[in-house]
Amino acid sequence: MVIVVLVLGIAYAAFPFAPVVGIWAYDQVAPSAGPPEKVASAELNGSEPGSVLQATTLPLVTRKWEGRGLQAARVVYRSTSGDDMSPTIVSGSVFVPKGDAPAGGWPVVSLGHATLGIDTPCAPSLDSGLLGFLRYVNVFTGMGYAVALADFQGLGAKGIHPYSDSRTAALNMIDAVRALRHTFPDVSDRWVAFGDSQGAGASWAADEQAKDYAPELKLLGALAASPPADMTGIVQKAQDGTLTSEQRGVIQAIIESLARLHPDLNRDDFRTAGAKHYWNVLTDCRPANAYARSQAVDGVGPRDFAPKTPAAADRLRGLLEDWALPQKPLSEPLYVYYGGKDPFIDAEWTTAAIQRACALGGSVTIKYDPDGGHNPSDALDAIQWMTDRFEGKPAKNDC
Repeated sequence: MVIVVLVLGIAYAAFPFAPVVGIWAYDQVAPSAGPPEKVASAELNGSEPGSVLQATTLPLVTRKWEGRGLQAARVVYRSTSGDDMSPTIVSGSVFVPKGDAPAGGWPVVSLGHATLGIDTPCAPSLDSGLLGFLRYVNVFTGMGYAVALADFQGLGAKGIHPYSDSRTAALNMIDAVRALRHTFPDVSDRWVAFGDSQGAGASWAADEQAKDYAPELKLLGALAASPPADMTGIVQKAQDGTLTSEQRGVIQAIIESLARLHPDLNRDDFRTAGAKHYWNVLTDCRPANAYARSQAVDGVGPRDFAPKTPAAADRLRGLLEDWALPQKPLSEPLYVYYGGKDPFIDAEWTTAAIQRACALGGSVTIKYDPDGGHNPSDALDAIQWMTDRFEGKPAKNDC
């Protein structure tokens, strides 16, 4: 029961931005923790996706109560851009329980985190509490799993974060499993993806990509809680002036991320003077800026992000269509939770994405709550579904 209660608290409310409770630069000078050290068991001699460039201990994590039963490392590793399959360098954190591994090694959960920001400092691996995810790492390691927690491209390591690009985040999640296996011994090749909100899109996409991208790993299934599978519809809502207050933060982050990726995309084609006034505050994930950010969210209205021209709307819609799921058939069974009253992601968007995944031949277990919001009311069903995958039981197919 303790496990269930803790998992229920997973940071769904962090979408689009959760307050960053600390930064790695501060952690490194904390007097009680000592400096990070190289992980002796890490293999640093590869050049393929998932190979590790750097692996250092996380003393501030392992000295916390939740981290005392862990072996933990911050890793910088090679991955791949989902847009053009070019090589990238990303970061994350990896964990194994202390003690002897079971026969076959520790089975793996690759966690996909909710939105924490779009700037480099907004990364779990740079924070002593993993930006709230340490408690979930503690839960899963307590259940006997090794855990990989990707920061996602552009967070924690140099680069641009492609916000809402689930395919790129998925490749980061898959390569985090590889990096985990290169960092600690006795880790199994059997794994599941488990994501919420932004990370749910990554988990779903990891299910699609795993068969071809990482055939040496044995994906057993993926769980996606409130996935932003297809955010194309947010453009029409911006045009109609029907964005919820939560969706205003989402579309602002999407526009800013896309403008960084595509320098010819003019931010002013998608914002009023009022939105421009608050723009930089809205994307600032620093904890000291939390109050100002909340004021900025209150200061923008449902029409402040409307595309100025039909051409601008078509451009934004097309870019989001390129990222929409599904991209290809699922590799293994998928579990999807979504709520009918989610203020961030319209339920019909998720319904349509699930229908397309089913049409491609996928196996999808659907947990739809017509009165639910962005947070599921409980995680009992999801945890049991995940356990069943490791036990080799068949998954219910609601397609």
